[in-house]
Amino acid sequence: MLIIGIAGGTGSGKTTVARSVIDRLGQDKVTFISQDNYYKDHAHLSPEERRAINYDHPLVFDNELLIEHLAILREGRTAYAPVYDFTVDARSPLETVELKPNGIVIIEGLHVLSDEKLRELLDIKVFVDTDPDVRILRRVLRDIEERGRTIQSIHNQYLTSVKPMHEAFIEPSKKYADIIIPEGGENEIGIQMLSVLTEKYLQS
Repeated sequence: MLIIGIAGGTGSGKTTVARSVIDRLGQDKVTFISQDNYYKDHAHLSPEERRAINYDHPLVFDNELLIEHLAILREGRTAYAPVYDFTVDARSPLETVELKPNGIVIIEGLHVLSDEKLRELLDIKVFVDTDPDVRILRRVLRDIEERGRTIQSIHNQYLTSVKPMHEAFIEPSKKYADIIIPEGGENEIGIQMLSVLTEKYLQS
């Protein structure tokens, strides 16, 4: 099983890169895992306490569960990822995402390269490098349209957690990347290069 990790800052285009590669390889050949599904559950906390959590820090992710699920996939068995509901800042008690075993697994997320134990399991490490102004504009649109956030809350979160965590953890993790793709989904050559590299593995 070939495991590809795709990291990068918020709004960098990580998901677009991952989806573009999957479209080229074929949906039935790739297992896609979003690190966003593996936020630790905070259902036991009050709504106010949940909103105060720094969701951009690497320790908010349940990477132990993610690593456990990778081991299950390696054994040829199906795993079930949790679903995180960002509108209430807690895991959905009813929904899961079925992860079927495939020869290719793509994991994308902010801190895919920040965690040493997770990083050691990656065969190909990718960092999507996009200008900060583009990233924040994408973040604003996503948080308003998909997560019901206000401009003021997005502004506060960006200054108190998003920007400092990017500078402290995400940007430094770029040094571990085997491939750096500037401008994310806009970089057709970078996506094609990653796709060709993966296709060669499938053919071997």
